[in-house]
Amino acid sequence: MNHLKKKNEWWEWTKALLIAVSIAAVIRFFLFTPIVVDGLSMMPTLHDGNRMIVNKLNYKISEPARFDVVVFHAPENRDYIKRVIGLPGDKISYENDQLFVNGKPFAEPYLDRYKDELNSGILTGDFTLEELTGEEMVPEGELFVMGDNRRYSKDSRHIGTISIDEVIGDTRLVFWPFEEIQVLSK
Repeated sequence: MNHLKKKNEWWEWTKALLIAVSIAAVIRFFLFTPIVVDGLSMMPTLHDGNRMIVNKLNYKISEPARFDVVVFHAPENRDYIKRVIGLPGDKISYENDQLFVNGKPFAEPYLDRYKDELNSGILTGDFTLEELTGEEMVPEGELFVMGDNRRYSKDSRHIGTISIDEVIGDTRLVFWPFEEIQVLSK
């Protein structure tokens, strides 16, 4: 009887462990996954080595929003983290360090601190979407993305628009290092 009790207890522990691992796998595969920021393209908003949580579910059930910070599969078989600047149908341009969407100026408050720290020049050089991609508007099913560190970011100005299907998810929560914990604002 004692042997049967031990075997039953072992089986209960095994089932509990299998269920826990299965739940963790489902959460990581379908809902949330941690990422590590690699590089300086999102400075000063994000720093090299920041650890974040990617919300995979948001882009499965809703449309992308302007200024979301997203993680996507880039053409070089790497994952990039950038900010959504242009949505499908948008005409994008920059003039004198000012973003214009469909001819209207848009504020980018997340860049204010960086612009204040510039010693000289502008952060974002002048361009139009058409000059960069040959497209007048962001194509349907695509996004125009840029890093916050405009001078040193490989983004849609270099790789073109990205397919919404390549977006893994959006991210707003930096959870490590401890002194840099923050929820990103748009």
